[in-house]
Amino acid sequence: MAGIRIDSLRKAFGQLEILKGIDLDIADGEFVCFLGPSGCGKSTLLRSIAGLENLDGGEIRLGGRDITDLPSAKRDIAMVFQSYALYPHMNVRRNLSFGLALNGMKRDEIDRRVSNAAEILRITELLDRKPRQLSGGQRQRVAIGRAIIREPKLFLLDEPLSNLDAGLRVTMRVELAALHERLGVTMIYVTHDQVEAMTLADRVVVLDKGRVSQFGTPLELFYRPANLFVAGFIGSPRMNFLTATVADEGATGVTLAGGGLARAVTVDTASSVPIGRNHPVTLGIRPDKLELVSPEAAHLVGTVRLVERLGTESHVHIGLEGGGDLTAVVRGTHPVASRERVHLRLSSEHCHLFDAEGCAIERQLDRETQALIDHEKAKGAHAQVLEERHA
Repeated sequence: MAGIRIDSLRKAFGQLEILKGIDLDIADGEFVCFLGPSGCGKSTLLRSIAGLENLDGGEIRLGGRDITDLPSAKRDIAMVFQSYALYPHMNVRRNLSFGLALNGMKRDEIDRRVSNAAEILRITELLDRKPRQLSGGQRQRVAIGRAIIREPKLFLLDEPLSNLDAGLRVTMRVELAALHERLGVTMIYVTHDQVEAMTLADRVVVLDKGRVSQFGTPLELFYRPANLFVAGFIGSPRMNFLTATVADEGATGVTLAGGGLARAVTVDTASSVPIGRNHPVTLGIRPDKLELVSPEAAHLVGTVRLVERLGTESHVHIGLEGGGDLTAVVRGTHPVASRERVHLRLSSEHCHLFDAEGCAIERQLDRETQALIDHEKAKGAHAQVLEERHA
């Protein structure tokens, strides 16, 4: 077992508190991404797990063993950094084996591990080359190979693809996912790129100002964001937000008005929500769930400011008549043009609601979406482990 358990982790630099009581339970064999904007604490959290930071409080356990005060070299982890950090005067074979040789490992075992890592990463033909003779993607493979060769219990990856061009990042994402599947080892991956997190991870930790905003599967974050921060951070283009007022309440929904709405809209909720009439709420809607419609069917009216035509879809940026901006995504090359007046309909079944504190109000999902979320949770490496842990 090489799961990670983090309890009440705190870290400050002088008077600036970076980690404000982090609690996480990561299962053995799970691929987890730490995701968030610059300054949220994700790299500091990773460095704390690696033993590169002196903590101000909390505990870290790896495979049930308390490693909080252990030096980095004794934690049985391997780390891949943003920079490749290869020795320029050594060939690939020496770059891979140097650390093992320093630790006194026997030559036969070193050769076995080098061959195994090279085969896994498909760099066997590169073993006699120097780093300057390698492309960026090949250098990153060597850096990852240097971690693999140690056969650790835990891999820590700190934005390892950020120095690569867009096309190569896609290729390396696929290779990292395949590598995790082959090795079956626990991996923690830091990124500010939500595409990397959503495509690679079993679960994603969304961090905001040193706290965990939400920890869940990619589809959970997308369809059931816990708060305004997660809703706005996950998804591209980002979710649209409107301020509205509760006009009426029902057993399974609320009717909203005001806030630039041309007519009232009823949003289904999972159960009766005690918000109260005339209370303000934030209504969220994904750009692809807005429809351009005729005036009589519209909830919103605005003027087009910019149209980004991307071929398969168009991003329409709109200034609302009641104030505020939003973005609509429409299929194909839509004929709408700048400065054109448009009418928009909200798909009420796809609306998100947030209370005055920014917390999400639970909503009822359609069966197909709920089935996708349940399937994603069930197939994750964490599912069985957590079920056994809490039995």
